[in-house]
Amino acid sequence: MTVEYPIEPPDVPSPIDLRDSRDAREWERTAQDRPGRTEIFAAFGRELLALGKIDLRVLELGSGPGFLAAYLLGVLPTAQLTLLDFSAAMHDLARERIGTALSHVRLIERSFKEPGWSRGLGRFDAVVTNQAVHELRHKRHAPRLHAEVRQILSPGGVFLLSDHFAGDGGLSNDQLYMTVAEQRAALVEAGFSNVEEIAIAGSLAMHRAT
Repeated sequence: MTVEYPIEPPDVPSPIDLRDSRDAREWERTAQDRPGRTEIFAAFGRELLALGKIDLRVLELGSGPGFLAAYLLGVLPTAQLTLLDFSAAMHDLARERIGTALSHVRLIERSFKEPGWSRGLGRFDAVVTNQAVHELRHKRHAPRLHAEVRQILSPGGVFLLSDHFAGDGGLSNDQLYMTVAEQRAALVEAGFSNVEEIAIAGSLAMHRAT
């Protein structure tokens, strides 16, 4: 008797190569104009301030050209940020943007798509990510990423996740992007016991998970 296993859907190819300096610069040029980013950045700032720690240790996944990092350093100037991105070109842009605050920043060139990406990073009071989880290139990979995040949070730590969502008001690709309900479900599947929707802005949904 032959047992037939379901075939996993293929990953969704990216139309650009963010490791290429020209593509990275073009992404940087257009990203700030996307609806919802201002509201989402403000929500990140409020959530981290609510932790009440002066020397907050924060890891940003898929940090790109440093937009969120620069904002957070303005809100939390004594925080220590670790920025993880697979693109050296994006790190170069982040260095330009962050400027003199780089003394508070550690840049790690690594892909969160790779198993064991968190090895050696230490523990964090907060892990944050904005508009990056879909770079896993298929939504089925998200619970595995979230489970690894949970392992590097300090006691009382928080995971703040914002990404595009699929469905009404969001984007159409339901293989790359999750519905808001699927975003929550992926965090619960990864072992987070408290998951709360924080904000919906433009095509972005943000959750807090502990």
